[in-house]
Amino acid sequence: MLEKTAVAVAGAPVDEALIEDIEEALRDVVDPELGVNIVDLGLIYDLTVDEAKTLTIDMTLTSAACPLTDMIEDQVAAAIMGPGQELVADYKINWVWLPPWGPEKITDDGREQLRALGFNI
Repeated sequence: MLEKTAVAVAGAPVDEALIEDIEEALRDVVDPELGVNIVDLGLIYDLTVDEAKTLTIDMTLTSAACPLTDMIEDQVAAAIMGPGQELVADYKINWVWLPPWGPEKITDDGREQLRALGFNI
């Protein structure tokens, strides 16, 4: 399950709405091999926004040897920092390999999308 963390800024309450907006923006990032977004595939492990409004994305890939990492990074940049999408001041991706990704991390929506694409899951 996706962890969501936002650090309170100068005593202000945690901005859960910002984290939800970021998660929604990341639904536009589609794994090029599977054709399903990275949120519903369960590739996002944690989203953290610090007091400087810097986003840290802990995420993984279906395989550590994925040849399309650069493409996914470019899509994340466009989703988070593209024109009209400046949700945070800056961001970084922290590639995480433990725990390893597995099909059990796919959301129900992701499973439906994969079935629609012809995958038996």
